[in-house]
Amino acid sequence: MRTNRTRSQERILNLLKVLNRSLSAQDIYLELRNSDQSMGLATVYRSLDSLKREGLVHVRTLPSGESLYGAAHQDQHHLTCLECGASITINECPVHHLESQLQQSYSFKIYYHTLEFLDCAIDALSLMNLS
Repeated sequence: MRTNRTRSQERILNLLKVLNRSLSAQDIYLELRNSDQSMGLATVYRSLDSLKREGLVHVRTLPSGESLYGAAHQDQHHLTCLECGASITINECPVHHLESQLQQSYSFKIYYHTLEFLDCAIDALSLMNLS
């Protein structure tokens, strides 16, 4: 794992850790610009890609196609409505045992995983009542 990160990568990683939520690349760009840490949008995307390959940032693609980036400090599990895009976090994980088996069997270092259930039968009001 690379330890020499660029200043842009450090700024993005710090922002994601401080905000403790997932953001789109455009939102990261705007947050940095608003805090006088401006960088180009292309640099944001390149930095996010490098941080993702290091296992420090996870990416979650929404049904709309938008990608959200967050600090990879924990696994992500969601129930997302395909109709309205509303999403809730699921706190249980049925695949941790499988993750351990895969890591041992294939000698991979697994940084994190995502688990997402997609549904179009849930309306936004019901989804919000579950959170």
